[in-house]
This record gives sequence, C-alpha cells and structure tokens, in this order.
Amino acid sequence: MYTVKQIKALIEEHAQDEAYIRELVKDDTRKSVQQLMAKWHKEKIKKQELQAAWNDMLKYENQAKAQGFTCIAGIDEAGRGPLAGPVVAAAVILKEDAVLLGLNDSKQLSEKKRLTYYDMIQDEALDIGIGIVDANTIDKINIYEASRLAMVRAVQQLTYTPDYLLIDAMTLPLNIRQENMIKGDAKSASIAAGACIAKVTRDQMMEEYGRRYPEYQFEKHKGYGTKEHMAAIQKYGATPIHRVSFAPVRAVIS
Repeated sequence: MYTVKQIKALIEEHAQDEAYIRELVKDDTRKSVQQLMAKWHKEKIKKQELQAAWNDMLKYENQAKAQGFTCIAGIDEAGRGPLAGPVVAAAVILKEDAVLLGLNDSKQLSEKKRLTYYDMIQDEALDIGIGIVDANTIDKINIYEASRLAMVRAVQQLTYTPDYLLIDAMTLPLNIRQENMIKGDAKSASIAAGACIAKVTRDQMMEEYGRRYPEYQFEKHKGYGTKEHMAAIQKYGATPIHRVSFAPVRAVIS
C-alpha cells in the first residue's frame, strides 16, 4: 500500500487522469487519503468552472473569427479618474490557443494577481501595444479625447495589423472594423488582457513618479484624489504631472 505522501504525489502527477486517481484510492479508507480525494475533486470542479468562464470570455473573439477576421485586438485604458499622471491604453492580440484562466475585470483583481496576469499575458499574447497620453495633453484636449488618443496610439504600436478591434466603451477613428461594449473587460478576453496591461503599466509609471516626487506619495494612491494627495497639493502645489484642468486640482492651486 502506498503511503499518504506517495498517494499525494501520484494525485498531483496524474491530476488530469480521473480514472487513474479513482482506481488509486478506491479501496483506501484512510481519512487522510479521502481528504486528498476531496481536495482533488474540489480543485477539478473549480478548474472546470474557470475553463467555462474563459470560454465565455472568448465569445466576442470567436464571433469575429466566424465572420472571417483573423487578427483581433482587445483595447482598454487605465487612468481616466486620477488627478495626476497619464492615461495609458493597451491593445492586446492573444495567441490562438491562449489560456488565462480567471482573468476578468482588472479592477476586481488584487495588485498581486494583476502582476501575475501581467506576466502571463506577455506569454499568451501574440502582440501588445501601449499608448500613453500625458497630463499636459489631457489638459488641452480633455480626458475623454485623451483616452481615445491613447487607444489609437496603442493600436499603432502593434507589430501586427489587426483587422478587428474589440474596445471598451469607445469608438476609434481608425479604418478597422470594430466593436465597442460597456464593461468590455468583464466580457472579452482580449479587452480584459488590455485592461490588465494598461493598469499595471500605469501603476509602474506612478511608482516611478513617486520616487521623483516623494512628498506626494504617488506610489500609494496612483494619482487619485485621496485625502493625503489633496493635502500634498495644498502644501506643495501642483507638479508637472498634475491635471490642472481637473476641478479638484484647479480649486486647490487657484
């Protein structure tokens, strides 16, 4: 008879082979072995649920492919709401066989999980483009147009030329077939990947600004209008990365 430790190792080694695992433990009444089986079964169900959710997230990509499109990019942005820093967009073309189980709306993911998915997307993407629009430009053209510009730049940074765009709540002035949707990062795998790349990229930029302007602690609030951030603006004034057209900043510095 195998030891519990040996059975644990065999279950891990053959995790996808249900017949093997059930045969392995069918006559074993040890409580610890039954607990291993229960854990394996729970993880199996969870993975099936994640796979089903991932398949559902590919619905829009698959619909585009069914229409004959072959190079589909998902696009989203991060940084519309903050009082400082750029707006950043990312365009992601996923590989044909990409699997990113559990990827969803980046705002629902912890920072640690976003970083994990960021690395996974680098491996599962055929191509990634980043578009950045700074605070000065945001002040000149407004945040909506700046977000659109960042998305256009992200598409232009792609090495591959997409023939179909899936976009989160925006229409772009590009001669490419496109589909936009509200809360696209919770509906489309490609948009969700773009949202994650954009968010992590922007957070990393704000951390760098935090080192450049330590009294503002951008690495903590990422430019959003927290109590501490507003107090820093009141005390030290606006930096070159502040959006002076935004009312909370304008009210403090005027």
